[in-house]
Amino acid sequence: MITRMSELFLRTLRDDPADAEVPSHKLLIRAGYVRPVGPGLYSWLPLGLRVLRNIEAVVRAEMNAIGGQEILFPALLPRGPYEATNRWTEYGDALFRLQDRRSNDYLLGPTHEEFFTLTVKGEYSSYKDFPLRLYQIQTKYRDEARPRAGILRGREFLMKDSYSFDVDDDGLKKAYHAHREAYQRIFGRLGVRYVIVSAVSGAMGGSASEEFLAESEIGEDTYVRCLESGYAANVEAVITAVPDALPIEGQPEAKVYDTPDTPTIATLVDWANSALERTVTAADTLKNVMLKVREPGGEWELLGVGVPGDREVDDKRLGAALEPAEYALLDDADFAKYPFLAKGYIGPKALLANGVRYLVDPRVVDGTSWITGADEPGKHVVGLVAGRDFVPDGTIEAAEVREGDPSPDGAGPLVAARGIEIGHVFQLGRKYADAFEVDVLGEDGKPVRLTMGSYGVGVSRLVAVIAEQHHDEIGLRWPSSVAPFDVHVVIANKDSAARAGAEELAADLDRLGHEVLLDDRQASPGVKFKDAELLGMPWIVVVGRGWADGVVELRNRFTGETREIPVDAAAADIAAALASPNVR
Repeated sequence: MITRMSELFLRTLRDDPADAEVPSHKLLIRAGYVRPVGPGLYSWLPLGLRVLRNIEAVVRAEMNAIGGQEILFPALLPRGPYEATNRWTEYGDALFRLQDRRSNDYLLGPTHEEFFTLTVKGEYSSYKDFPLRLYQIQTKYRDEARPRAGILRGREFLMKDSYSFDVDDDGLKKAYHAHREAYQRIFGRLGVRYVIVSAVSGAMGGSASEEFLAESEIGEDTYVRCLESGYAANVEAVITAVPDALPIEGQPEAKVYDTPDTPTIATLVDWANSALERTVTAADTLKNVMLKVREPGGEWELLGVGVPGDREVDDKRLGAALEPAEYALLDDADFAKYPFLAKGYIGPKALLANGVRYLVDPRVVDGTSWITGADEPGKHVVGLVAGRDFVPDGTIEAAEVREGDPSPDGAGPLVAARGIEIGHVFQLGRKYADAFEVDVLGEDGKPVRLTMGSYGVGVSRLVAVIAEQHHDEIGLRWPSSVAPFDVHVVIANKDSAARAGAEELAADLDRLGHEVLLDDRQASPGVKFKDAELLGMPWIVVVGRGWADGVVELRNRFTGETREIPVDAAAADIAAALASPNVR
């Protein structure tokens, strides 16, 4: 098919939009692929929609190849099933809630586990109907507090979510690995550089969980990996290497000191190095962070979190550890309600004595000695020994993970990088089957409860991810698998013979089955070249001055390679080039 730019609904922009933060956001708007209509909301214009549909096609092909069957649920969903799984509450402010004219509650679906589960329950009743793999490519909605980076983090987005249903755990594992391998093929075909990392399941529930992260400096997800072993994990999923316990016997008794004006770790360390006859670092101190925590539908409760003073509490790790509870740091009004909390001087003893749940970093093992708050303003205790002077209620993975930390597998140090989540696979198990009592008749005639897997791919997000990974200073550079057109033919000569020749060349390429974008506009060659570079088709053919000499120019947008080819064999030569991979 030939698409003429003189007829294409397209307007390119020379300047970056004022609110654009990242390259993909700037380029997709400048090149006329998308247009913003509100915070986190975008319209897909013809070129952008072509890229989106091409990505869909790759995803759909690989899902069908592993036995997936496509269905489609509505985006507008009733409240009831989400109440049954408690996610009406768990999703909190991220959920778009609304009512119909009869005051019935609805939501705009952020994900569809409940409805896949109920649909299978309503249709199938025997073990003979399984295994089963269903998927949809559907618009999802989440009320992002801070939509940013264009279509990378919006309030409306297109997602492929699939679900496996099996009668035993072996079947679930097979489905999980089939999806995992399908995702590797999908991202390979799309030309995406990615890493697979261990992850947490969050509000989705389940056990085994891995994320596919596209490598990107602007990614919101921090992950770490061990180069020696290949271990990789999202920071939320990193399990701290626990040191061995130390002997308690023979350690000196804890002693309380006057430490005026030392409400921070830095001021405490300065005091300790001045007052104690040894070198003290922040790692020798125990910082106690006070939170209020509320389970869904419950009341606020106090929680103390103890971490080594050289570590900050990582908000994502803390949130993952407390999921599905919500939490907030105590403010001055909260401190005023609890006189035993001496702000800046909080220690474990007052928390435990007043029934406050106290969780510590896994590094706080029995026998470790700490400098920490003495629960009075201007006082700290030195030599407070875990297991002797205080016994926490448990551990929590809330402290930051740093580059150079030991890998959980013991193979070497961790290195940190950033990425964008593009896929996630979960072994859900029976969480949703239990919620809706999804039983089928087993081979022995007894009821069997189904087990499930859940697998997502961010389809619309992938448009931005590919743009992030494949662009240069002058524009986009689409891989052939997703480009809106196979080849961009630019008429760069007003000579009627050259124009006629370009038309004929475009027609020849069309007959060979290639999608052709023909720039037939009455614009200057400079404008056309800039637009061609900005739009980013993988191959650009320039019909210009060389036409009179019997040649046209073929440009590879990825490599920048340019060569002249004879007019007589142009269609065949271009078709051969198009058949070769162009992703670097």
